[in-house]
Amino acid sequence: MAPLFSSAPCALDIIPVGRVAIDFNPTDYNKPLSESRHFNKYLGGSPANIAVGMARLGKQVGFLGKVSDDQFGDFVTGFFAHEGIDISHITRCTNGEKLGLTFTEILSPTESSILMYREGVADLMLHPDDVDREYIASARCLLISGTSLCTSPTREAALKALSFAKQAGVTVVFDADYRAYTWKNKDEIAIYTSLVAEKSDIILGSREEFSLMEHLLPLDGTDEASAAYWMEKGVKLLVIKHGKEGSCAYSKDECYKVRPFPVNALKGFGGGDGYASAFLCGLMNGKSLSSALEMGSASAAMLVASHACSQDMPNEEQLMHFIAEQHKTCGDIVTAL
Repeated sequence: MAPLFSSAPCALDIIPVGRVAIDFNPTDYNKPLSESRHFNKYLGGSPANIAVGMARLGKQVGFLGKVSDDQFGDFVTGFFAHEGIDISHITRCTNGEKLGLTFTEILSPTESSILMYREGVADLMLHPDDVDREYIASARCLLISGTSLCTSPTREAALKALSFAKQAGVTVVFDADYRAYTWKNKDEIAIYTSLVAEKSDIILGSREEFSLMEHLLPLDGTDEASAAYWMEKGVKLLVIKHGKEGSCAYSKDECYKVRPFPVNALKGFGGGDGYASAFLCGLMNGKSLSSALEMGSASAAMLVASHACSQDMPNEEQLMHFIAEQHKTCGDIVTAL
């Protein structure tokens, strides 16, 4: 597979765009949320988690987003800065909007749910005026999250960033990151997500997310049909995730099936962000597609076995040690399709 990222010197390896939230994960395990009394607070939101994951793995990371002008906004920028993430293009809301709050429910290792407070939240206030051409052009990669497309003005801000990235030859990754809130109907989801998808170099999403993106297309709902359609549009690589069944990756020259690493799971969320961060790092480091997929699957396994998402993202030493230990018992998890 041809390299997907420029090898030219860049100030930043990646700029994720979009959602930043505060996660409250219960320490009262295996109880419904209604009975949970004790929580740990973490930085949350898929693009934010991916930013932290890639910084932990040694990448130069920026971020384009909006946060509240209060103590939680301070928490986000402070956490990012501590991780070495550039915060120069994280701006504060001026009309009192607050960060979204996410309360998670851990009923069992295999049954989790999420309760989100997302009305008028800060990250959806990202404005086109917040998007700087030179900042986007300073990166090897722009990652757009699907939640940034669900409403204005963040939708237009994301599309403006996409336009600048395409003009500058910056690799575009689209992480579908579907959340039901704010979207009005399936047609709206399909229109805006497909608009970004067809201009992307890499698409990451679950089978459900691909089906929503393809809602208005005459496709049969199979991974093979999705891969053929989007690659015809110019997409170079697709990863379609199937939860506990693993994932499938498609490029012009290679196709793989990836099964999960076996772990004792604590929760059913967070794995996708670990997958994305480690997978993209692998590709940026020149790893083969199969090796990058293995890295993604390993990080996902580590995240579902831990309490936090952002806070528990592995560094490179931890990730490679996990893979080496797993190989002793489970062998290869990536096989050609």
